Amino acid sequence: MNVAAPSCRSSSARTGGNGPPPPKRIALFTGAYNHIADGVSLTLNRLVDHLEQQGAAVRVFAPTVDDPPLDHAGTLVPVPSVPLPGRSEYRFALGVTPSVREELEAFDPTLFHIATPDLLGRHALTLGQTADTPVVASYHTHFSSYLKYYHLDLLESALWSYLRRFYQQCEQVYVPSAAMADVLRSHGITGGLRLWERGVNTDRFSPSHRSPDWRRAHGIGDDEVVVSFVSRLVREKGLDVYADVIERLEQQGIPHRSVVVGDGPARDEMEDRLPNTVFTGFLEGDDLARAYASSDVFLFPSDTETFGNVTLEAMASGLPTVCARAAGSRDLVEDGVTGRLCPPGDVSAFTNAARQLIQDASLRDRMRTAAHDRAQDFGWATILDKMNGYYDEVLGRHGPSSEPTPVADGASAR
Repeated sequence: MNVAAPSCRSSSARTGGNGPPPPKRIALFTGAYNHIADGVSLTLNRLVDHLEQQGAAVRVFAPTVDDPPLDHAGTLVPVPSVPLPGRSEYRFALGVTPSVREELEAFDPTLFHIATPDLLGRHALTLGQTADTPVVASYHTHFSSYLKYYHLDLLESALWSYLRRFYQQCEQVYVPSAAMADVLRSHGITGGLRLWERGVNTDRFSPSHRSPDWRRAHGIGDDEVVVSFVSRLVREKGLDVYADVIERLEQQGIPHRSVVVGDGPARDEMEDRLPNTVFTGFLEGDDLARAYASSDVFLFPSDTETFGNVTLEAMASGLPTVCARAAGSRDLVEDGVTGRLCPPGDVSAFTNAARQLIQDASLRDRMRTAAHDRAQDFGWATILDKMNGYYDEVLGRHGPSSEPTPVADGASAR
């Protein structure tokens, strides 16, 4: 492929005319892959590993760092980047340089997949269009919901204008929930939306990993009710609401223990506010699974999620969940059945829901069972297979009768 000049690759050329289709070669462009262990990078690593197991070739174009925390899947082509001001754990990709472009030309992708609509994603979109190679995108981060935490609300209109222009040029846009699709539609992003939920490892995240020894090691009694929070410790994850709820429960004399799993720039502030809370730091693998399963209630007030990976992990671990009634949770949590949904930022509502679950053991047990059962619908193999089907749809490998179904409106999604 020569990305510098149009190749006029037609739909029939993509499928090889009447012969077998050419090998699938996916160029994935993302702002997060191995330099930070967040939901985006973990999901994309799973996707790349799955695609390669299915016979596709993949090249990942992304920022990286020395000694990255993730042992990444697939072949990574490093892209120049700089740390974000005030959030050095994240990096801003500086786009496609000549050397990166040479790697891209040598790979000769049949499809561009853009996971981040940043400068790198903008360059990738232009290169894909110039080469007449199909371009798709996945929506991972609800950028506009972050603005209020950094006093940048005035930029919301301009941000949606940019996102609208960006995604309208992609053949398909993969959204993690029907609720998130509704948000995009409300801002004029309507074409090519496809539902690509997130999965959970139901063997790793399971009530069977509950550990009295883990609880005792953290000074938690066998009969104490643990209200846990799992996330990166950054403002946009609802940290203030979580801290407010725990403080109110303590003031009201509601017996419980609180556990915060994760690390980040707001950890010191949270530890100062919640001196009676157990802070475990960052956990992964079996340690994380034990932390979930050894808790009793999962309190996650974040309203910036596009899906809610930690909410699904908590449900698979058998925890009733108290979450914000927002796009990242309302497709997962059935209010009154698997947990409770509260208005975003409503500390009183979150406190009342948490207090009810702390004090009512039979309600916890009913919701624990329902949450665990609901999580069984989200096995990773099925979720990741969807992407192969969507790619095939774009590449013309399916007949009309087997094309995947576009995402439904949120009102009819469940």
